[in-house]
Amino acid sequence: MNLNEFRNETRAWIQNNLPKEISGRPDGFSGGNKGGTQSSDHKRWFDACYERGFTVPSWPKEYGGAGLDNSEERILREEMTAAGAPEPLGGMGVTMIGPTLLEYGTEDQRQRHLSKIASGEIRWCQGYSEPNAGSDLASLQTRAVDEGDHYLVNGSKIWTSGANFADWIFCLVRTEPDAPKHEGISFVLFSMDDPGVSVKPIVLIAGNSPFCQCFFDDVKVAKNDLIGQENRGWTVAKRLLQHERSMISGFSSAGAGAGTKSTGVSGIAKTALKYYGEKDGRIGDIEGRSEVTQLNIDSRAFSLTARRAAQESSGGTPTFVTSMFKYYATELGKRRMESLMAMRGADALGWEGKSFDTNALGDTRQWLMGKAGTIAGGSSEVQLNIIAKRVLGLPD
Repeated sequence: MNLNEFRNETRAWIQNNLPKEISGRPDGFSGGNKGGTQSSDHKRWFDACYERGFTVPSWPKEYGGAGLDNSEERILREEMTAAGAPEPLGGMGVTMIGPTLLEYGTEDQRQRHLSKIASGEIRWCQGYSEPNAGSDLASLQTRAVDEGDHYLVNGSKIWTSGANFADWIFCLVRTEPDAPKHEGISFVLFSMDDPGVSVKPIVLIAGNSPFCQCFFDDVKVAKNDLIGQENRGWTVAKRLLQHERSMISGFSSAGAGAGTKSTGVSGIAKTALKYYGEKDGRIGDIEGRSEVTQLNIDSRAFSLTARRAAQESSGGTPTFVTSMFKYYATELGKRRMESLMAMRGADALGWEGKSFDTNALGDTRQWLMGKAGTIAGGSSEVQLNIIAKRVLGLPD
């Protein structure tokens, strides 16, 4: 089947299977059943996508995917976006640990975990950062002691997004405390339902947040859930970070920097018209008009660059270039929200109450929360270091 035929077939399938009630509603689903249930219409859409392999379309069919190549997956994403279809399944299972298991996992690990991700049965979270190991991640101190057929894990992780809703965690642990810090680290998987796991949500300045701190007290981890070699987990961890940065930037779906319906460029243009006024069918304030135009140019250029990079990527495997996309996407997002707050003026100061526009209240929280985007997945400063060393080849 050529790509035009695939596009036409995919478009027809979406039209026949997407419930009209959820078109244009981006309600996300990350798997599991701890974070609330899907509506009947969303569930019907999810089930149709899962049967087709479209919850993880690029994965091999034997693990629940559709086996699509890069071009076919791009067409599927474009057609879903054009139809207003919500993404059937997201989360760290799909974007982070799944691709990592495809590359580093044993066949037993793939069989046990990937199908449960594709079906939405299991939701995942990430155990990387610690209270004293953030940007310097390799300084982590969570210990895993070899007990023969299993490890006992003790320690804590912080900024663990969605841990309170997760069923399983992929976690970096230190298995050789006397080794150099980038060595002696192992990559393991274990259930969040183990009695030794406790989770405490973290409330940020923006209000409720997805972040948590996790505590591990003698958590039993089976040896068959060690990914890669013992003490060589840093290699696996770095690859997963490339997948994470790809996800944060929007690189994998070539939608980088688009923003939400209200905070994307078109939404900001409408806000500018409201606050700056209109003159001759344009934003009345010259500086405001220039700012919106520049955001539009930058967002569009970035989206096209990300799309080209995705098409040219060999096998779709992320490289260190993802640090460039992650850096630019989060910095652009921060610029976008700063511009929006400046346009709103005093309305941007609202936190609650009927005297403030609902969209303005939501934008204020998103502006505050957006600051975290330049830290999550490696801060902007970390990304610049990676770009300098790994992309540009500059000396240390």
